[in-house]
Amino acid sequence: MRQVGFIGLGLIGGSIAKNIRRLFPRTVLVAYDVDRGALRQAVEDHVVDQAADAIDGSFAACELIFLCAPVHFNMDALHALKSIIDPSCIVTDVGSVKTDICRAAVKEGMSRCFIGGHPMVGSEKSGYRHASDRLIEQAYYFLTPFPETDREKLERLNDYIGRLGAIPILFDWEQHDRAAASISHIPHIIASGLVNLVRAHDDENGILKQLAAGGFKDITRIASSSPVVWQHICLSNPENIQLQLEDFIHELERLKTAIQQKDADYLHDYFQRACDYRDSIPNQAVGVISKVFESYANIPDLPGELAKVTTLMADHAISLSNIGIVSNRLYEEGALRIVFHDGASCRKARQVLAEAGYELYPEK
Repeated sequence: MRQVGFIGLGLIGGSIAKNIRRLFPRTVLVAYDVDRGALRQAVEDHVVDQAADAIDGSFAACELIFLCAPVHFNMDALHALKSIIDPSCIVTDVGSVKTDICRAAVKEGMSRCFIGGHPMVGSEKSGYRHASDRLIEQAYYFLTPFPETDREKLERLNDYIGRLGAIPILFDWEQHDRAAASISHIPHIIASGLVNLVRAHDDENGILKQLAAGGFKDITRIASSSPVVWQHICLSNPENIQLQLEDFIHELERLKTAIQQKDADYLHDYFQRACDYRDSIPNQAVGVISKVFESYANIPDLPGELAKVTTLMADHAISLSNIGIVSNRLYEEGALRIVFHDGASCRKARQVLAEAGYELYPEK
């Protein structure tokens, strides 16, 4: 691809743009974003070659255009591009809901050039400033073509996504939205619900907020995601989300009844089923909810212990993302929590710490 366009330069768009710049430095990148600050930063970073003032003729020479704004903004962009792009251009998106954008492509008469896309990655962080040139590396990347999609365009996009380091998978867009509701949309809604539940029960001193600094904050991490993005997702995939929320509410009602009736067998089976299925999920896979590469080390409460660990990391050229003593000690009594940028660093650090005699807790 000699020229690639981006409409929306947030976390996903910015990450794909940085990835292209790293792998194909001669590609001309054109971008538009309502956040002019992000656009200026991308130009200063030499990621973007041309900052467009609008969705206009700046994109006319693009061979591939990524729509990376919230889904309803992408639909407006699709309409704007219709009269601008060359017939050979491929238009794709990166949204986690495909129904509305795919229907919009049919309505606009663009189903031969539009191919829905969804990189199965995510983060509680948002915006260009958090973009990474390796975000989609080894991640599943869904492509949802129409029956009438130009086969040559589909092959070109499939090949290009693979060359960017992701794993392209062809999928029916309606089936995609049902799957996304289960593994992405419902978990985000539940995480936000848990946070709002604690917020509603907190006192004016914020005592629950302080106590939640441990495991609770970890399991609700995704509730920090962009409210605008999740507003658009809920409005774009209402049928699937509603049906699966009803299933989850039924599950909670059954659990509530079991607790009321002190049904020990049901409670044990409920937690055992969840434990077994969760443990069967591949640990090395890259999923739609970003993985945290972390480990816990049991360290003695002595002066200089923290410095010993950080020195070990530095001596072995292991970069840390975060480090700290776990204050909420439900599971990791006296534990040091160390967070890494990637799985390779985490595995190497565990080996180094084990050889140094530290007791380690399993990776989460």
